[in-house]
Amino acid sequence: MRRSPLFSGLIYFLLGGLFTYFAIDDVQKNGWGFFSYLLILLATFDFGSGLKMITFHFRYKDKLKK
Repeated sequence: MRRSPLFSGLIYFLLGGLFTYFAIDDVQKNGWGFFSYLLILLATFDFGSGLKMITFHFRYKDKLKK
């Protein structure tokens, strides 16, 4: 069974939020370090991928209607 791009996009957004939470928690405890930057980088990639998947879903859905 294949996952829809909308579901994948939502999962990516959820992971981006989780990485952001962990990064904020790490900065509050330890300050800015390599691990904090790594978490922010992962969150950025996940938010970007999630946005790309969600826009792809709606564009594909509109294309099928035509």
